[in-house]
Amino acid sequence: MSDPYLLLWLEAPLQSWGHDSKFGRRDSLDFPTKSGVLGLLCCARGAGGEEAQWLSAWADLDMQLVAYVPKDRNGNTQHRQPLLRDFHMVGSGYDDRDPWEGLLIPKTSEGKKAVGGGTKMTYRYYLQEMAYAVALQAPLAMVDEVVQALSSPVWDLYLGRKNCAPTEFIGQGVFDTAAEALQAAEVLSAEKNRSFVFRVLQGEHDGEVLILNDVPLQFGERKKYRDRRVTVQKRE
Repeated sequence: MSDPYLLLWLEAPLQSWGHDSKFGRRDSLDFPTKSGVLGLLCCARGAGGEEAQWLSAWADLDMQLVAYVPKDRNGNTQHRQPLLRDFHMVGSGYDDRDPWEGLLIPKTSEGKKAVGGGTKMTYRYYLQEMAYAVALQAPLAMVDEVVQALSSPVWDLYLGRKNCAPTEFIGQGVFDTAAEALQAAEVLSAEKNRSFVFRVLQGEHDGEVLILNDVPLQFGERKKYRDRRVTVQKRE
């Protein structure tokens, strides 16, 4: 029996899926990364640490997704909202005489206060009003555990960052194939008055091919990833 597919529905006013971000500028990819999705499942399971053995079972499996935007009152597809930029200060308001608060103040590579007393200005970017149907192939032996975890998560679930709370149940069922999972997503998108804007297929197909370093091999303090090729196919 082949490995089945989980259907995950990722919908929220704000989402952010970091891919190539630096500390002062936290960008978001246009769609969820595989590392972000598997990290979400680890949160649901209450699994911290490296999780290398668990991740190895998912590394070579398929992941496809479809992106949706809201329709207007007349049923017409709305334009995608631009990225929202959030101005954010890090390290301000802490007492450097307190040994615990002092750890939260940014330091130079030598361990000294950064310029300006340690306060650092950052920019964080968010996708607005998007919904994604993710067909994630799952190891057969792990399906029941993940389904149970999504229905009763150990830790809070969020879509990329902790201020990106989902507005719909994430777990939407288990299916034999990706096509069946995404067909069920089409029904859900129609109920929610949303329109297709693009899909992302794993591997090289007709469309825009990207190389993403988003297959997690190890989480924890020393994260490890490997590359994955995906193809973005936009609405004509």
